[in-house]
Amino acid sequence: MTIGNFIADSVKGKAFDQFNSAIQQGIKLHRAIDEFTDTHPIVSQSKKRLWSKYRHFSGVIVDIYYDHFLAKNWEKFSQIPLDQYVDEFYQMISVNKHKLPDKINFMMPYMMEKNWLLNYANFDGIEDVMQGMSRRTKHDSKMEESVIDLKTYYEEFEKEFFEFFPELEEYVDNIK
Repeated sequence: MTIGNFIADSVKGKAFDQFNSAIQQGIKLHRAIDEFTDTHPIVSQSKKRLWSKYRHFSGVIVDIYYDHFLAKNWEKFSQIPLDQYVDEFYQMISVNKHKLPDKINFMMPYMMEKNWLLNYANFDGIEDVMQGMSRRTKHDSKMEESVIDLKTYYEEFEKEFFEFFPELEEYVDNIK
């Protein structure tokens, strides 16, 4: 299921039919989480703060900001230390690389080398991710500048994350 959740953004439409049932469940879970998140009023408030500068990229940026707060506060949400969780995740992905879409397999060595999941906890890690995403967009997303906005409105985004995340956890518990 974890693999499906991780690869879901690169699996379009009903292409998930090619995967086993556990991966399909992860893809469906990820899509449900995305829908819940995209329509949530607290997340909308976070996105609104960025909308004038980043337009439709504001949602992607807020997702990364919230990933930052999750990584930074990981011990509040998991008994497994973040570095251990990340190492185990990378091992699982490596063992199962034959199950991953080409796009994910192409990205994984860079992701592991830069240790994105662990480095989401700090500004430099977020900046690396945003710069990479900005380079890969077809339009001028300005995402490479978004760490400045994170620092400027840090308390507001963090407060919104802590209001939103328990609701997301409850939602996920209810749909599993």
